Amino acid sequence: MTHTARITDDHSRAVSAATLRRLELAGGDLASACLAAMDSQPWFGRLTADQRAAVLLVTQRGVANFVAWLDEPAETIRLTAEAFRIAPRDLARRLSLRQTVELVRIATDVFEQRLPPLAATEDERRVLVEGVLRFGRGIAFAAATAYAVAAEARGTWDARLEALVVDAVVRGPLPGDVGRTGDALVSRAAALGWDPALPARVVVGAAPDPGTVAERLAELRRHGVRTRSPVLVAVQGTRLVVVRAEAGGDRDAGDDAGIVAAFGPGPVVVGPRATDLNGAHASAREALAGLRAAGGRPDAPRPVAADDLLPERALGGDPAAHRRLTDSVIAPLAAAGGELLHTLAVYLEGGGALEACARALYVHPNTVRYRLRRIGEVTGHSPTDPRDSFVLRTALVVFRLQTWSKPPSSQG
Repeated sequence: MTHTARITDDHSRAVSAATLRRLELAGGDLASACLAAMDSQPWFGRLTADQRAAVLLVTQRGVANFVAWLDEPAETIRLTAEAFRIAPRDLARRLSLRQTVELVRIATDVFEQRLPPLAATEDERRVLVEGVLRFGRGIAFAAATAYAVAAEARGTWDARLEALVVDAVVRGPLPGDVGRTGDALVSRAAALGWDPALPARVVVGAAPDPGTVAERLAELRRHGVRTRSPVLVAVQGTRLVVVRAEAGGDRDAGDDAGIVAAFGPGPVVVGPRATDLNGAHASAREALAGLRAAGGRPDAPRPVAADDLLPERALGGDPAAHRRLTDSVIAPLAAAGGELLHTLAVYLEGGGALEACARALYVHPNTVRYRLRRIGEVTGHSPTDPRDSFVLRTALVVFRLQTWSKPPSSQG
């Protein structure tokens, strides 16, 4: 009995065993013809000899799979996918999906030209023409699937690597291991395409709803690409941490709005600018301290700078806020000389009454006005503004606590 292979559609048609044998014998020449046709692509000529050999191997396997598929059409998916599983990994990384699909198209064209003439009858010729079209479509789908699986695996790995980088930024350098920790951070960030030399800020807030977190993080990354300020993001429990590159240039409100939109309800705190990624742990520390204290200022803008929450942070016992208040308020006033610091204390403790302050200091009210204006110029905080007055008063209290060395019971 003559062995046949069948492709089933509306009619049952056969390919003889003799024709199958001719197809098998033509496999080597067919693969070489495909490779010659592929040389018409400029980028193909830039492949190394090993990579071109890999393409030839895949093409030869494709011919063998086509013959096997004619014998067992139900095996289409397994056989087409197998052609890509044997490809070396470096070849898959070297060729883009577009380039791979172009090679499949070229191979299909060569198949269409060279395979039908090998048929013994007109019916077999039609079967081969139809088979080439179907098999080529299957190969194209298999290529897309292979690249999709690789992209998904790469995306999963990138997400884990990104989470490690963000975690390293949040934790900061380990004691006694600063150099190696910094090297690992730079290396991992570079693997994600991040320039570790770029200045950076850390932004923290509540994580979005679990049902929308993937969509929001994807949009956040796209926003970073659009604004040329790349981001590294990670959800850590109930909080979202974003490391944002400060690539230079003017930023507008839309840049911050695009980032804030990724967070869940509640305050969003922005840390100070760090000179590079290795120094971003300081920005993260300030931002997280601000997030912990943000509940003390329910009317804070969204986002709010960590520096704008110094009084609340100081009241919460944040040593860094104590130092920042002393350095930014008390030290400049002391360096300015005169009676600025004393005038500030009398004015604030007198309830902000200018006339009462003047009487207590035995000076004219205009002198008090001048000193208050100077205090605003020196510190950036005006004693007559309610919020600035709170900042100044907190700084004054912190300074007194730092300089008060004896408890009241031992004095006298």
